[in-house]
Amino acid sequence: MPHSPAGSPVPRRRLGAHGPEVPVLGLGSWNTWDRMSMSDAVALIRDALAHGVELFDVAHYDMGPHAENARTDLIFGQAIREAGVAREDYLLCGKLWLWEYPKKGFAEQLAVSLDRIGTDRADLVVVGDYFGELDVPAVVGDVAEQIAAGRFTAWGVNNWSAGDVWRARRFAAEQGLTPPTFAQLKYSPARRTVPEGEPFAELFADGLAMQASDVLEGGILAGNLHPQRKIGADPGNIRDRIRAAHPLVARVAAEFDATPAQVCIAFCLANPTVATVLFGASRLGQWHDNLDALNLLTRHGSALRTALSAAWSDHDTANPAGSGA
Repeated sequence: MPHSPAGSPVPRRRLGAHGPEVPVLGLGSWNTWDRMSMSDAVALIRDALAHGVELFDVAHYDMGPHAENARTDLIFGQAIREAGVAREDYLLCGKLWLWEYPKKGFAEQLAVSLDRIGTDRADLVVVGDYFGELDVPAVVGDVAEQIAAGRFTAWGVNNWSAGDVWRARRFAAEQGLTPPTFAQLKYSPARRTVPEGEPFAELFADGLAMQASDVLEGGILAGNLHPQRKIGADPGNIRDRIRAAHPLVARVAAEFDATPAQVCIAFCLANPTVATVLFGASRLGQWHDNLDALNLLTRHGSALRTALSAAWSDHDTANPAGSGA
């Protein structure tokens, strides 16, 4: 199955009622850019842009469980410059962490993270990673200050409960501020309870969009059952269940003449609430393989979702209302 040729742009969807149009695929940052040579990173960026994929999720991992002094954002900044890409020709999605908020405020975090990449603004940010009580009005107000300062134009959330997202959207509407327009959620054939549950379904009906992350569970669903690198958190402690689901994913992939990675990406995009799927790639061939998920989606999207129904692994461990509920 050949990958889509340059000049055939990846389809686009709106990232929520208040967000921009984005490609349905985006390249994430955690352990992406630091797993390849600089020349390969430059080639990957150029090839992604040639296919209309100009969305890059890039974060500075420096606090809470992510206090690891990662260099992936520095490498991305160098690679995008060496690729000769003008700032207006790509979309940068950054992160604002709540682990040490408000001690480490958003202005301070952005000043550091943007400087490391080598730019003065993002386009989008994801505000996330907290457990416990959240001062929602303060967060919405602080985000609004950064929007007014020209640091970014739209924002989303990660690891928020559906209730807190509602509170943020309502407070923003009351105050005439920019509401969160998307939720970055772990979503895959194995993790479905939160993204497909009724609490978030009501938000999606209200104009929120989903940005699907961890769609390959750090590579486990693609066949790397015991990744040696650090991967995302494991809500519900279901990694062993997800490993056990991989043979089903592989069997379905074989039935559809596809790879496990392709069926996972196509599964997510067959859900119309998903605006974009984030994934990492450490080599150009892997990027091309994932790109072919769009051909699979066009031909077999709904059938794939039915075939993968038994891979659902968090139906009895996750709260449909999401983190912090």
